[in-house]
Amino acid sequence: MARLMNRLFKLQFLGPFALFAATLCAELAARALQYAPSSELLWFFNLRVFGIFQRSYATLSYFGVTDGFQFFGLALPIFVLACFGLAAKSRLPLTVATHLSVVYAGFLVLSWQVGVPEVAQASLGPITVPSGFGAVPSGVGLYVMATILGACFLSFAITHLLYLRAVREEIRALVSRLRPILFSSQ
Repeated sequence: MARLMNRLFKLQFLGPFALFAATLCAELAARALQYAPSSELLWFFNLRVFGIFQRSYATLSYFGVTDGFQFFGLALPIFVLACFGLAAKSRLPLTVATHLSVVYAGFLVLSWQVGVPEVAQASLGPITVPSGFGAVPSGVGLYVMATILGACFLSFAITHLLYLRAVREEIRALVSRLRPILFSSQ
């Protein structure tokens, strides 16, 4: 049972790590595009694969953030907190990191939804919306978003599972201590 708990404790690290890795790759793709703006491969990575980070940057730009804020201001501190919790084998930093990673992943999804243009057209014919403007990214961008969300929600669920197990053990210990006191007078 202790090995399972240790594995679950380490598995909490998956969400913050996936978020960190995806944000790092998106930041590196954006930086590389500055040095080689004519590269079609870099444009593909920047717009299709990591398009979710482009939209979240556009959402954050309303608050006056600078380039690299998603990595240095959000993903890196969450990852460092998770690393500290894993290295120190402390629940609190790892729990906070998993919760913050879910919040950031939710923000990424919400910023994707905010960036969807509304098409208003009076016509009897069908209205076509260009690809990439739907409510959900398509292709590789969908896989990146699903991987981030899946990893973050998995670590979030494991955090709550470990918390509920710890509470159950505390209640068992309390009941075992109170049982002799409550039933000794009978």
